[in-house]
Amino acid sequence: MTQIATIARMVMAPRYPDVRLAHSPPVAKQKQIKMQMQVGALAAIPQLESRTDEQLQSESKHRVAAKAILGARAAERYDAKTARTFFNEALAGAHPQERPALRQMMKASLALAERRPDELQEAMQKLGQEPPSSRQLLLLRVMGLVAPPPGSGALARIRGILLLLVIVIVLLAVGFGIAELVSLPFGGVGAAGAALIGLLIVIAVLGVLTLLGRRRQARAKAARAGGG
Repeated sequence: MTQIATIARMVMAPRYPDVRLAHSPPVAKQKQIKMQMQVGALAAIPQLESRTDEQLQSESKHRVAAKAILGARAAERYDAKTARTFFNEALAGAHPQERPALRQMMKASLALAERRPDELQEAMQKLGQEPPSSRQLLLLRVMGLVAPPPGSGALARIRGILLLLVIVIVLLAVGFGIAELVSLPFGGVGAAGAALIGLLIVIAVLGVLTLLGRRRQARAKAARAGGG
């Protein structure tokens, strides 16, 4: 989840310095979009990022920027419908010259919400930002298989359930194997005991990874607030 949150922060970060991308011919268009996001209504995004959703909903001075942030946050929750609604509201209030940049931000956010890594990479490049890493795109692709976006066919949902079951079985098998190896110097342990210990190992590892991920997100949020 940490990698996905990182992608979402990249979508919401128009203040990043300009990046010249290899194999990306329309550099002039990237610079134009970049300038559009650094002036006007969208320039207020950095100073509004630390606000809560309720505060953004009631924002009146920088309404376009607030709606754009709400749309990106909805995309981070994989709520494509809500994200599209917020971005459409932002587009309705934006100056015509700002709309191309806002549309690219919307395209990147919806690609994230709907787990479409290829379109996300393309949209990030058009925003003039460094695209997500191969690891981040792979994670997004896997999530698209495990949890397909709303509106997907029955076959995609069944495939996601089966893939999730396979992942759970593999994790439990790894935990079982670790438990067996650790218990060998002590005379070994029964299959039921090894299965229970393996389950506890998997839960502990996932808990630690979740905790570390939340701490990284908190540090990144504090760094953005300090640099904004």
